[in-house]
Amino acid sequence: MADLLRQLGYAQDDTAATAARLQAWSDDPSSAALAADLDGTVLGLIAVHICPSFERPGSWARIAALVVADEARGQGVGGRLVTAAEAFAASRGCRAMEVTSSDHREAAHAFYQRRGYTIQTGRSSRFLRDLGDG
Repeated sequence: MADLLRQLGYAQDDTAATAARLQAWSDDPSSAALAADLDGTVLGLIAVHICPSFERPGSWARIAALVVADEARGQGVGGRLVTAAEAFAASRGCRAMEVTSSDHREAAHAFYQRRGYTIQTGRSSRFLRDLGDG
């Protein structure tokens, strides 16, 4: 997991902390961290979280992270992981799936669009405020 997150651009200097975050996702019934592996080698990882809707009935899900190992890209691993995350969400009554992707990840944008995800630029905005280490 740490190597894949590094490939995604997130340094993982504390193996125990990375393992603890993975365990927290595994322990949370509203979350899932799913991996694709071949003969014990992890080729990809996706994290998904279920959120209840406040303004309407039902829930929605968010892909928090998706990464496929450099050597496994273009082989369908990411598509299978997204399908598994969508199945997890659908089994919990979710009506929609959301994912955010950095503006510079044009290949990722095309990947999601091929799977039926629509760009929301101009329809909604994302705001972020750092709350510190709290």
